[in-house]
Amino acid sequence: MRKYHVAIISTGLFLAMMSFIWSSKFSRLPPINKMKGVCWVAGDSIVSFNMDSLVKNRVQWISQTPFAWMNGHDNPEISYDNRRSWWGERDEGLIHTTAIAQERGIKVMLKPHIWIRNANGKWRSDIEMKSKEEWERWFCDYEEMMLHYASVAETGKMDALCIGTELLIPSTRYKERWIDIIGKIRSVYSGQLTYAANFYKEYERIKFWDHLDYIGIQAYFPLTGKENPSPKVLKKGWKKHAKKLKSVANKYNKKIVFTEVGYKNTSDAAIEPWLWPRQLDVDKIKESQQVQADCYEAMFETLWSEEWFGGLFIWKWFHGNHEYSYGDYQKRAKERRKQRAASRGRPLIPDIDFSPQGKLAEKVMQYYFIKY
Repeated sequence: MRKYHVAIISTGLFLAMMSFIWSSKFSRLPPINKMKGVCWVAGDSIVSFNMDSLVKNRVQWISQTPFAWMNGHDNPEISYDNRRSWWGERDEGLIHTTAIAQERGIKVMLKPHIWIRNANGKWRSDIEMKSKEEWERWFCDYEEMMLHYASVAETGKMDALCIGTELLIPSTRYKERWIDIIGKIRSVYSGQLTYAANFYKEYERIKFWDHLDYIGIQAYFPLTGKENPSPKVLKKGWKKHAKKLKSVANKYNKKIVFTEVGYKNTSDAAIEPWLWPRQLDVDKIKESQQVQADCYEAMFETLWSEEWFGGLFIWKWFHGNHEYSYGDYQKRAKERRKQRAASRGRPLIPDIDFSPQGKLAEKVMQYYFIKY
């Protein structure tokens, strides 16, 4: 049965029928203690009001992402001077946001990312130095950066710290260096630690999971090769990945947490979930809230009751501020896309993004976060 379609029946009868179907379908499941999280988009100010949508949806965790920068994928220098960053990504903004979230009963993970300028088609997983000496310089800079954020996390009493994100070559080649960094981080920070490994090639090859509290995965797994897939096809796609995930979890006796997972509201959302909207062919984009919702539902149905699965952080969640809501954000974003398209002489990209907010997918997320 496709959920969330509008039925031509009275609202009361419809809700009663849906309640019966859901309760019957999942009555066999025990209460589940999972990390119910979203990836928080930093803003220019945060007050308690900004957390209302999280509380409404029973979100229990947020991740915050400050950035460090490299000038090219093979440059060993890492800069993390965040005084020029957006307020919500600076140290003071991260700590303030954490305090507001925790006042509302929401836990916080700090999850620094490296951003590569002058990338020339490369990204974090392609980081590779040209010599042993340059690798040593890179790791020294990286360690310094992570110890800084470990101190920020400890000062802000943050609940978890992610020590790296999608660093395929460094993470899989230099096990002992990572173990050393983890030890130094633990001397500064007293909360939980994880690492956010890419779903592709990386998470199965990392050898230092036993030194962390849980296994983190950036879970943009492909589920099918076709557009508008049925829920059955999507669940079949997830079951294939679930077998490998369970094997890794059992090997290290650690729970797996999706440090990021998300789907665009497009008909092909399950084919290459990692692609950003701007990477899509504008002429071929087909908007579909239903496919996005079905992708989330297939994931929850397949994984949420598994003992080895520890939870997730959905990419991504816009807070709004005093002056505008998420709906207003969408209007402003569309205006920016219009201006960008006009300046480049390209067609306008449709209203496509990863956030479940204001879409059918939010109802799916809300159901699982509230009921389980």
